[in-house]
Amino acid sequence: MGGLSPEYPIRTERLLIRPLTMADVDAVTAYSSQPDVVRYVPYDPLSREDVIERLQGPWSRTELTEPNQAMRLGLEERRTGELVGDVMLKWESAENSSGEIGYILSPAATGKGYATEAAEALLRLGFEGLRLHRMFAQLDERNPASARVLERLGMRREAVLVEDMWFKGEWSTTLVYAMLDREWRVRRAV
Repeated sequence: MGGLSPEYPIRTERLLIRPLTMADVDAVTAYSSQPDVVRYVPYDPLSREDVIERLQGPWSRTELTEPNQAMRLGLEERRTGELVGDVMLKWESAENSSGEIGYILSPAATGKGYATEAAEALLRLGFEGLRLHRMFAQLDERNPASARVLERLGMRREAVLVEDMWFKGEWSTTLVYAMLDREWRVRRAV
């Protein structure tokens, strides 16, 4: 596997998936600073300074050149040009040929199918771009909306890890959803 260098923007029906830039600071801060929005992601509410630091550092990656790297990409609504969220694609392991996906949306963009649309594009990047064998997503069991997104994509719930993590001051139960490359090919052929 040689890595992934997507051609941007990645176009879906209603979204442009593209690298985040410093021009996105205010939009990212607007949703990532809200406790309810970041409730189930692995960071606390972010200040504007936190967002700037991440955009200049780990969130600036636009390609995956080796395992254990992740890239965070913005979701721009094609119709309005507004940033409505961001997604994460991680090349988890070369040996196990696996990758992970994640997503976060502005409250105004939830319930419109954007997470499903963007996550499907991430699966395509993982299976067709990185040629991975298995893609997975992990989520808190108290986040049923995220579970529905993954189920709509055809991912199967593989594990329930009961109170496996001390997360934001309480025990959290993790759900793991996954899909194999052969399952992706079958879904794409339909």
